[in-house]
Amino acid sequence: QVQLVESGGGLVQAGGTLRLSCAASTFTLRDYAIGWFRQAPGKEREGVSCISSSDGSSLQRDSVQGRFTTSRDNAKNTVYLQMNSLKPEDTAVYYCAANLLRSRCTWPPVQHEYDYWGQGTQVTVSS
Repeated sequence: QVQLVESGGGLVQAGGTLRLSCAASTFTLRDYAIGWFRQAPGKEREGVSCISSSDGSSLQRDSVQGRFTTSRDNAKNTVYLQMNSLKPEDTAVYYCAANLLRSRCTWPPVQHEYDYWGQGTQVTVSS
């Protein structure tokens, strides 16, 4: 059974930093495009970033450009979302997901193309 597990969320003050991890069991993350999504209370889930398997390039939403970085460690079978200069509006549950159809990201991400999802990790940014 494919399983993605996110970790690294927490409570941080505005301007702070968190690094989220997405680890996989039973399949190899490097073979697929991996997306990060978030859902704030009362809002729809939205794409945050995506990292391609082919060359490790990433795409992200405008509001996190220059603050968030997506990377992968193939040896650890883990994808990371480094979040710097966090803002209260970044508060949400963050999910990683694997797109088994694509090795290269598209933007905006088409959520129904992502086959496997983690359980989510809460990120709370206080002002």
